Amino acid sequence: MHEVIINLHMHTRYSDGSGLHKDIAAVALKTDVDVVIVTDHNVLVHGFEGYYKEKNKKLLMLIGEEVHDQVRDPQKNHLLVFGANRELAAFAENPQNLINQVREAGGLSFLAHPDDPEAQAFREIDISWVDWSVQNYTGIELWNALSELKTIVPTKLHGAFYGFFPAFVAHHPIPKTLAKWDELLSHGHRVTAIGGSDAHALNISLGPIHRVIFPYEFHFRAVNTHALLSEPLSGEVNKDKSLIYKALSAGHCFVGYDLPAATRGFRFNAQGRDASVSMGDEIPAKGGVTLQAKLPFHAEMSLLKDGEVIQTWKNQTACTHITTEPGVYRIEAYRRYLGKRRGWIYSNPIYVR
Repeated sequence: MHEVIINLHMHTRYSDGSGLHKDIAAVALKTDVDVVIVTDHNVLVHGFEGYYKEKNKKLLMLIGEEVHDQVRDPQKNHLLVFGANRELAAFAENPQNLINQVREAGGLSFLAHPDDPEAQAFREIDISWVDWSVQNYTGIELWNALSELKTIVPTKLHGAFYGFFPAFVAHHPIPKTLAKWDELLSHGHRVTAIGGSDAHALNISLGPIHRVIFPYEFHFRAVNTHALLSEPLSGEVNKDKSLIYKALSAGHCFVGYDLPAATRGFRFNAQGRDASVSMGDEIPAKGGVTLQAKLPFHAEMSLLKDGEVIQTWKNQTACTHITTEPGVYRIEAYRRYLGKRRGWIYSNPIYVR
């Protein structure tokens, strides 16, 4: 498998971001990110998809869309759309119809920031996903960096602190979102988890203080989605776009918080009597299954089955667990950073059937 680092869910001046596509590309080329997916609100922007290069580094920019019903009050049910062949904002009023239209257009759909609470100090409203009757979406945005910020800024003073020191923000996905994902998985749904930056590079003023909150470059070094492709990127846009979206659709990916330590190189696999699979895949329980996880650095690592921790390893880079029990198995890893235990890696599950 060939790993690529994807930073997704970001906004430009075409909606409510402060930068241009060329600004995002220029900054991303300075980091380890391989792919960015720009998703402006309710507009599918044309003309910017493709490879950007600087010296020996190249970056693939893909263009998606974040769709929501702008008439709805209060605002809810934002959907990230990747790979659709047409504009879909006209279908925002009915979330299920929107998801159906995405599928018909050949795209992928992810429920954006499922839990996005209000932040009264900054007059930010709750824009969580509320229509849980929907079906046939690809996955959910398990970790949204901006949503998490809203949970820790009860005052403007808190906001000012995190504006100057954004590395202190991220701790883990919102627990309610994690619990909802496990609930969906336990009911037999195949739901791919991704991590998004929700980057806006907002210009904020608090009296004499002026600051860009969460600049694009910071996001590229923080919460990313790492995809495992069946072959390396070729440099041909359409072929590579297909490889990336195929990996995301299959759940061949994990969420990595790359600021405490690089998560590139993490793997979670399973070997059975007749098959060997990776994250997002199914494997028969018959004959026994060996689950193996490998970390790029020492960390605390937990194996979860159907949302419950069944084994934990401390200060390890690898773990093995043998099972004959059907279930949904996934890995979480934690590291200490800036004095706190923080979520580091969240794998997509292996389905033992």
